[in-house]
Amino acid sequence: MSDPHPARLSDKEDKRTFLQKLAEFIHPGPDSTAELIETLAEAEDNNIIGAESRVMLEGVIRMADMTAGDVMVPSTRMDLLDIHSTMDELMHNVIDTAHSRFPVFDGERENIIGILLAKDLLKLQRAPELNIRALLRPAVFVPETKGLNDLLRDFRGNRNHLAIVIDEFGRVAGLITIEDVLEQIVGEIEDEFDIAEDEGDIFGLADRTYRVSGDTPIERVNDAFSVTLAGSDPEDDFDTIGGLIAHEMGHVPKRGERHTLGGLDFVVLHTKGGAVKWFKVSPAESDAA
Repeated sequence: MSDPHPARLSDKEDKRTFLQKLAEFIHPGPDSTAELIETLAEAEDNNIIGAESRVMLEGVIRMADMTAGDVMVPSTRMDLLDIHSTMDELMHNVIDTAHSRFPVFDGERENIIGILLAKDLLKLQRAPELNIRALLRPAVFVPETKGLNDLLRDFRGNRNHLAIVIDEFGRVAGLITIEDVLEQIVGEIEDEFDIAEDEGDIFGLADRTYRVSGDTPIERVNDAFSVTLAGSDPEDDFDTIGGLIAHEMGHVPKRGERHTLGGLDFVVLHTKGGAVKWFKVSPAESDAA
């Protein structure tokens, strides 16, 4: 005969002690992303986790709500290669931009036919008879709405570290790399040109020139070099030297380009994501003389 009063399954599975139940009743767990992030901040304050761990965990949580369209490099800033370019033109573009992967187009920029790895150009130097089309890797296309979590899983699974982002009308909206995704978790991935923010933004070099960060405020540049930099249009208002120089040049600056403004010579040392990371600055030749 069956038990007329069987124990409820939930009672059998709930192995919490009375004190644990009381503690959870008094201090319930987080019910939202904001509360979860606040909990991580409290854990850091209580020395349960370190500051870097908290930042990474917050990045993972926030990334769950982000899409490819949120962090992509827009199409206007994409560095592309033309399939019909000569070997010298290809090498020049690769060296100037310093990327490792390039979307390749045929005819129109919208017509992306594949991805070229910079290292594969070495094969053309050793065997000029090779057709560059044979070196192209398949291009991966993803919608703007694709979640970063899913995209990161795809990057890890198919070993493609670059994807072309397509908008709702099927047009190229931009591109995104695995580095763009990982930076949402670990912060900006630094390279040999990057330094800690608290180490400054203007450096004297051995050849009596200066290295200046693109996000340096214009006022700081003016004070450091005793100049008054301003745009050609008095109504234009810029905060950083990188924004001002890019506006005066009329296009997104590329590595190696030079521009003279206010008695100073600016040479682009390094760009990232369509913005200038570093300039090499020296007095213009007429002023130096």
